[in-house]
Parts: sequence; structure tokens; C-alpha cells
Amino acid sequence: MRERIILNPMEKIAAVIRDYIAQNILFSAKGYPYADEASFLDEGIVDSMNVLELVTFVEERFGVKVDQQDIVPDNFDSVRTLADYIRRKRPDTA
Repeated sequence: MRERIILNPMEKIAAVIRDYIAQNILFSAKGYPYADEASFLDEGIVDSMNVLELVTFVEERFGVKVDQQDIVPDNFDSVRTLADYIRRKRPDTA
């Protein structure tokens, strides 16, 4: 029998982000191969067009309105920073 793994809301958000990037940006069936703290830009994971794709994903998947001034590396440069941003914008996930 498989052991059920219970994730806290922050881990759930990060898992959804990792899955999305692996499937839709990296086109990888093997999952997201980077640490959650790995910089999207420094590692070449995401380019400027992919950032816009991530904005749409965040708005549609998490119901978060992303303001233009929020599209900065502090919010959109790693799985961790993006998950933190979503958590801040959606207090119900804290």
C-alpha cells in the first residue's frame, strides 16, 4: 500500500508550479529537475516569453490578479519566490 503524503499549502503550490513548468515550459516527462530556489533566469529555465506564460498560469490556476509592477525577479524568478508570491496574494493558502 502506498503511504499517503500530506503536503502543507505552500508545498502544494510549489508542486503545482513545478509540474506546470516541467510539462509546459521544459516539455519534460521526467519532472522538474531543479531545486525550488534555482533562478529561472540564471539557469535558463524561463525566458521573457515564458514569464508572460507564468503570469497567465498564476492568474488562471490560483485566481491571483498579477499587477504589472509585481512581475519582477523577487516574485517570478524561482519556484520558491513564485510560491511565496502566490501565498502572499492568497492569504487562504497560508
